[in-house]
Amino acid sequence: MPGPPRADNRPPYARIAGHYRDLISSGELLPGDLLPSIRSLADEWQVSTATADRAMKLLRDEKLVQGIPGVGTEVMTRPVSLSSGSERHERSGKTKSSWGVGEKSSGHTAGIVPAPEDIADVLGITPGDDVIRRSRVYRDAHGIISHSTSWIPAEFAQVLPELAKSERLRGGLSLDLIARATGRQVEQRVDEETARIATAQDLKLLELEADTVAAILVLTARFLDADRQVLEYGVDLGAPGRTRRTTSEVLR
Repeated sequence: MPGPPRADNRPPYARIAGHYRDLISSGELLPGDLLPSIRSLADEWQVSTATADRAMKLLRDEKLVQGIPGVGTEVMTRPVSLSSGSERHERSGKTKSSWGVGEKSSGHTAGIVPAPEDIADVLGITPGDDVIRRSRVYRDAHGIISHSTSWIPAEFAQVLPELAKSERLRGGLSLDLIARATGRQVEQRVDEETARIATAQDLKLLELEADTVAAILVLTARFLDADRQVLEYGVDLGAPGRTRRTTSEVLR
C-alpha cells in the first residue's frame, strides 16, 4: 500500500499510524486482518524499524490493533459506540430490536414509580405523580456500553400493562407498542448530549466501584407526538471510555 503524500507534515510514525487508522475506520481493514510486519512497514515507508514499531505501538495504545506473538499485528474488534435513543428507535423500526451489531441487553427492570422532579418537568406532570420507568444495560464483548432508562407517562400502562413489567418487550420498543395500541406516533425527537463526572448513582448503574472518578456521556431523547406531547423520555449513561461515532454524507 502506498504511503500518504509527502505534503503531510506529521512525523513519519504518525503518518504511518494515521494511514492504517483510516483503513480500519473505513472498514477496508477488518477485525482479524493482519498488518504488514515491522520490517515490511519500514521498507515500504522508507523508515527505520524503530519508527515503524512506534507507529504500531500508537495503534495498540488506541486499542485498534493487538500484537500476537509469532503471528503479527492484528486488527482488533472495536467496541460498539454509544447509541442515542433516537438511533435505537430508528433501528427498532427496521429490525424490531434496539440492539446494534455486537450488542446484548440485560437487567431489564420496570415499574410504576413517583416521578423525580427533573423527569416530571420533562413530562409536564407534578413531581411525585406516577410514571413508568423502564431500565436495562447494553453490553458488548468489552463490557457495559450504557445504562438506559425510559420514562413513560403512566397512562400507557392501562392499555399496555407489559410496559410496567420487568422483562424485555416483545415486538419492538415501547414506542412501537404505543403507536400500535394508541395510534400516537413519534412526530418529533429532541436529542441532547452532555458530559459530566459520574455521580455515585451513575457509578452504581454502570456497575463501577464507588470510588471511581470518570467522565461519562449522557444522551437524552424526548419523543413527541403530533400534539407535542411527550410519549417517552430516554436517558442513556455511557460507560467511561465509550465514544459516540456517527457517519453522514457530505452534500456538494
